Amino acid sequence: EGSQDEAGGPVDPQDQAELPSSSACRYLGQLDDSEFERALQKLQLTRSIWTIDLAYLMHHFGVRHRFCTQTLGVDKGYKNQSFYRKHFDTEETRVNQLFAQAKACKVLVEKCTVSVKDIQAHLAQGHVAIVLVNSGVLHCDLCSSPVKYCCFTPSGHRCFCRTPDYQGHFIVLRGYNRATGCIFYNNPAYADPGMCSTSISNFEEARTSYGTDEDILFVYLDS
Repeated sequence: EGSQDEAGGPVDPQDQAELPSSSACRYLGQLDDSEFERALQKLQLTRSIWTIDLAYLMHHFGVRHRFCTQTLGVDKGYKNQSFYRKHFDTEETRVNQLFAQAKACKVLVEKCTVSVKDIQAHLAQGHVAIVLVNSGVLHCDLCSSPVKYCCFTPSGHRCFCRTPDYQGHFIVLRGYNRATGCIFYNNPAYADPGMCSTSISNFEEARTSYGTDEDILFVYLDS
């Protein structure tokens, strides 16, 4: 939830060069930038973005998806977390309504636990997935040393990687290497994101951090 259940906790669109749903749709070869902007306006996604918002965007574009989370709605326990505090009161009702209306709107949401093997099986079929992670935990093994632990900090932005507080961020999973035990992903914070890689153990720590609700949006290539 972007913060997860927050169903993907909040992410300020102005903090990212492009949304992960934009990356995924582009990967599927069916995104028109102007149409994407109109969709954001139609769905009123102008302040903060939650994972449930991304699921609605996928439905809007006719992309087959499956949103898995630990919490069907906003977790009130996040209210006092610094990352959620700014938008919590104003977003709680809106996000909960999206969850409540999901089935009627044909947005597929499930309360379930997803294993690494489930994720690998999805990627092995050529699909992608949008995952909510704690960016303060996740680090890339391929980035140059000056930014190795600041993979989510675009040039000119404040580095928040070393803060002990939760920092929600979406990444787009692209594949994995079973032999080396690593996960490949793109970071939408960059306008032209290269491929990043981290160990499965580091990925697991980042995606299961308190605040993520273990949100994952499976996106299917055959949509």
